[in-house]
Amino acid sequence: MTNILLITFTISLIYLGVANRLKSYITTLAFQGMLLFGVAFIELIEINWLNLVFVLLETIVFKTIAIPYFLNYVIRKNKITRDTDPFLPDFVSIVLITFIILGSFFLSNTIHDPHLRKIFFVVALSALFTGLYIITTRRKIITHVMGFLVIENGVFVLSLAVGNEMPMLVNIGILLDIFASIFLLGIFANKVVDEMKGQDVEQLTDLRD
Repeated sequence: MTNILLITFTISLIYLGVANRLKSYITTLAFQGMLLFGVAFIELIEINWLNLVFVLLETIVFKTIAIPYFLNYVIRKNKITRDTDPFLPDFVSIVLITFIILGSFFLSNTIHDPHLRKIFFVVALSALFTGLYIITTRRKIITHVMGFLVIENGVFVLSLAVGNEMPMLVNIGILLDIFASIFLLGIFANKVVDEMKGQDVEQLTDLRD
């Protein structure tokens, strides 16, 4: 069951590469949160119940509900419905993300560690590099925030790749990282749209002191 959830998560990365509507990004991120909830529940069922509850709340409440709601609020406030044209065509995005997934698979085969679960490692690397790809090939600042969230999901999967335990301190650090980044980038994005009437990163070159 875990493998099915992780494979579905990987397929969602390919979809993110061709999605143009911001609503599609947010829906996919919420869907990924549900998948990670299922993986965490299956894999961490034997750990301390308090830590398990914290991890499950992190995935289902924050990743699936709170963060998508915040992102929806930002795009409604700024009246943004569609990402501007990416730097690369959709077909190229599909090919490159597919190569990212295949490259992650081949890289995992070069690592011989009995404690490392390869499917987790492949999915984690795929999410990390797909998030970076989204950040570098999309024009809107809000889309860059979503790329960061994809990277964070990869970090979450990577933590499961090296063991079944996730200390409370690690989870608190992940949450603080998410909220600090979204809070700051959200304010920055809103400030840019207020001052410049747009959210394209190309317009940042026009900023002056």
